[in-house]
Amino acid sequence: MFKKSPNKFNLKIFKFFDHRGLGSIFRTFISSLFVILFFYSIPVIIYYLENKSIVFKNNSKAVLAYTLNNNGKSIEDEIGTLDENDLLVDIFSLNDLETDTVRLNASTIKQLFEDTNYTLKDVREKKLVKPVALTLLPAEIKMIENTKKRKEFFIQIVLPLILEENNNIKKDRRRLFNIINKSNNSKIEKKWLEKKYKQYGIPSKDLSVLKIRMDEIPVSLAIAQAAKETGWGTSRFAQEGNALFGQWTWSGEGLKPKDADKNEGHKVMKFNVLQASVRAYQRNLNTHSSYKNLRKARAELRDRGENLDSLILVNYLNEYAETGEEYVKVLKKIIEQNNLKDFDDAKLLPSSVELDSLI
Repeated sequence: MFKKSPNKFNLKIFKFFDHRGLGSIFRTFISSLFVILFFYSIPVIIYYLENKSIVFKNNSKAVLAYTLNNNGKSIEDEIGTLDENDLLVDIFSLNDLETDTVRLNASTIKQLFEDTNYTLKDVREKKLVKPVALTLLPAEIKMIENTKKRKEFFIQIVLPLILEENNNIKKDRRRLFNIINKSNNSKIEKKWLEKKYKQYGIPSKDLSVLKIRMDEIPVSLAIAQAAKETGWGTSRFAQEGNALFGQWTWSGEGLKPKDADKNEGHKVMKFNVLQASVRAYQRNLNTHSSYKNLRKARAELRDRGENLDSLILVNYLNEYAETGEEYVKVLKKIIEQNNLKDFDDAKLLPSSVELDSLI
């Protein structure tokens, strides 16, 4: 709703006083009153901003409770509450598109991997991943008794999904740098930037902040977190809700933890497809205030021309789980024991649809 302009009304008042020779006195009075109110209000406003805080439990996993505090000195600091619909609009859209998914059984998936010659040994040697994108985890994964085979099977499923999302970020990042390097931007480019500011929670529309937030998550780190949060694909949240990263929601669709207190309102966020879960996880790490230091460390690695090292960045995930530093130690152990860094430089081969578009 737009407010009517008071200019005409004010003009009449000033003319009234001018006719009586009191215009200058009236203006001096109004100006003095404004100055007094201004200097009186500033301390109150500063106190409010410095002490303003919103408290919520275990906020690191709260994908739908994005709130940034403003008591730091980072370039990333923003003031205000972010709109969850703006942050997750593309994730909601992906969820809405994928409603008629089919759950393949483990034997069918294994056969699919064999038919496409998709093995982790081959990936480690050639650094190429077949574009086998599954939408749901097989229920039988928990029945695979051999731990090594179950882990490898899980990695084969999530690896293409993680690489796909990293590729999407790479494309966006490449476009962002092209825009930054131009003196003038087109209307299409400006519209694209507006969308990305919303998706990455940047109301200030600061390009330097967008550059920091719009970046990849190391593949080995994402695999390790998915493995830890789902028990290598066997958890109820993963099986029933495609929740690979245990993200919380207070308002969205989700699964209630069985041992949760009745007074606790959070649920584990539910997705229609695995891909949406991966995208929501990356958006969480790239926007939530709990991971500001992770993004800072990642930007510093970029500035030095170094590869994104999961064993460095994992140190900034102590707020992801209630166990804190112990959680970080577990993730490091998963990365090292399973040689997950072998997949950090892997490339996803184009799908047949992508190849057709290039012809």
